[in-house]
Order: sequence, then C-alpha cells, then structure tokens
Amino acid sequence: MRNPLADKVVELKPSGIRKFFDIVHEMKDAISLGVGEPDFDTPWHIRDEGIYSLEQGRTIYTSNAGLKELRQEICNTLYRKQGLTYDPLTEVLITVGGSEAIDMGLRAVINPGDEVLIPQPSYVSYEPCAILAGATPVIINLKAENEFRLTAAELEEAITDKTKILILPFPNNPTGAIMERKDLEEIAEVILEHDIFVMSDEIYSELTYKGKHVSIAELPGMKERTILINGFSKAYAMTGWRLGYACGPAEIIKQMTKIHQFAIMCAPTTSQYAAIEALKNGDDDIAEMRTAYNQRRRFLMNAFQEMGLECFEPYGAFYVFPCIKEFGMTSDEFAGRFLEEEKVAVVPGTAFGDCGEGFLRISYAYSLEHLKEAVSRLERFVTKLRNGR
Repeated sequence: MRNPLADKVVELKPSGIRKFFDIVHEMKDAISLGVGEPDFDTPWHIRDEGIYSLEQGRTIYTSNAGLKELRQEICNTLYRKQGLTYDPLTEVLITVGGSEAIDMGLRAVINPGDEVLIPQPSYVSYEPCAILAGATPVIINLKAENEFRLTAAELEEAITDKTKILILPFPNNPTGAIMERKDLEEIAEVILEHDIFVMSDEIYSELTYKGKHVSIAELPGMKERTILINGFSKAYAMTGWRLGYACGPAEIIKQMTKIHQFAIMCAPTTSQYAAIEALKNGDDDIAEMRTAYNQRRRFLMNAFQEMGLECFEPYGAFYVFPCIKEFGMTSDEFAGRFLEEEKVAVVPGTAFGDCGEGFLRISYAYSLEHLKEAVSRLERFVTKLRNGR
C-alpha cells in the first residue's frame, strides 16, 4: 500500500504545551500552571445572550463572514478603543477562534517559497500554519535583555527578497512581553521600507498592564498592510465559544472568506450572538478580570524576587517567563522534575521555540490561592536544587 500520509504533516512536531498535562490529570493533588485559559466563567450577561439566542431558535447558518451586527460592533469597538476604522462589510471576517484566522490569513497571502518571519518565543501555531500554507518559516530569536521585544535591527537582519509577511505576536504568549508605540514605530519603518505585510495577533490586547495597548495598524501607512487578529477567548473568558475575527485590507479579507467558506462555512451562531453582547456591555468584565490578573502578576514577580529567581517583568497577557539557567538543567528537565517531585506542571520554554531554552512559562490565569500553593512548592524545589539535592 502506498503511504497515505502527507510528508509535511507527518514532519510537524506536536505541540509541546500538552506534554505534561495528560500526566497531571492522573496525578493526585497536582497543580497545573500550564494552560492559557482564564479561570473566570464567561460573564452571565454574555451567557444569557447565548441562551436567549437558542431559545429564539437562532440555530441556522449565518453569512460566511459572520453576523453583520457582530462585524459592526467589532468596528465600533476598534474605533472606540484604538481609533481604527474598518468597513464591516468588506474588511471584517468572523472566525472560529483566532487560530483559524492565523491559518486562513497565511494561506490567503502565501505563495510557495515565500518567507514568513516568526519572532520566538511565541504561540505554537504560527510555524506549523506557515509550513502548511507552503511558506518557509524564518525564526527571529528574541532576547531576554530586550524584554523579548522585537527590535528593528533584528527584523532588518531577517528580511530577504523572499520575505512576504511578519507575524507580530504581542502582547506575547509565552513571555508576557509587550510592544509600546515607540517600538512599533521603529518596526513600521522597516516594514514600509521593504514593502512587506504584517499579521498582528492581538488576542491579549485587553490584558495590558502598562499604559494602553497600541496596534501597529494605528501607525501611518500600516493599516493597509496589516491583518489584525483578535478574539473573545482571553478578554471575555470565552475560550470554549470558539470565536475570533480578522480585520484587514478588503482584498485579503475576501480571499480569507473564500477559504473560510469552503473549510468552515461560518462561525458558531450562538457564539456570535453572545459576542455582540460582550462587545456592547463587557468593558466592566474586562476591567475586573484585568485587575485580578494584575494582582496575580505582581504576586508572582514579588515571589520570584524573594526566592532569587530571575524574571523580567512582563506587562501583558497572563504569563511570566522565569529563567532557570542557574540550575544547569534544560527547561524540559526542570519541568519534568518539578512535576515529578512537587506535582506542579509548567511549560518548558522550548515549547515556544528553541530560544526559550532556559525558561519556563507559568500561567497566572489561576486563583491566587492556587498560585500561592504552587509558589510554595516552587520555592521548596528551588531551595532543594540550590542545596545540591
């Protein structure tokens, strides 16, 4: 029998995030700090709108691009919060989570042999999606001394005549790094000079703890060359509702919609009605969750300082990225021993790219009580390692 499998799929590495968590589920008294999922329930008024839509029998397909009212509310929100203006009919597409938008956006713009610039450490889907789209991924290794921000010099060095698009993953998963306006202005100069495009993944835009989030699409000359990706999972605690969106130039959104039409048809109808309510009346929910996350962030940073664990201060998302190089172990070895000996699961930094070696991703999308117990176990583990045990 001939080989039934596609080589490029077989050669993809499985996600490193899930490695430890099958073990955790079978381990008594284990604590997981690995999954990037809010511990908050979806706010009741959003759930109620979803329930009401079912009660009203709104269970049919929407248009391929999504409910017009939802697309309009997305445009209203982006204008209100970031001063961005999009046409809801031609420049907005509702997707099944931000992940589908990443996949479709790359497939819509890539020709075989095009290069996609991917700063790492970053979300695990970018590189596989680039490969599946027929692109050549070009990795830009971000540095702790730069707070894991992308610099203009690093971008300039990575660009070739085959470069088509830069993925801009900020606020960042796994590091919690952000890009401020001055950082983005320097990046934008390079992008304009070399006539490349940007996929700006802003799924954590509402979870910024230093000033106001800035999208690169806000800068002069950038909106027409940027695919802006966002969604409802993180800001509104709607992970299981599977809803995201892409905004961008009409010619790109048109082709993304074509792919979406054939592969998906439309995003879940119930989720779309709930999302309209989230955008209209969810600002207070975001503020409440952001305040709680910030409290947890500050708790972890203080705890790391007290135990002498090196960690730059992250100002976005809900992750910290402490350095464990002092212990002379790989990230995978450290995470494995920590899980085995203290029953706490964290994610090795290498799950997000080779340059994540020597770091761990710890999520603070968990209760303070949960975090306090985990930190107590981490301190005990670190002390044991420093004492040579």
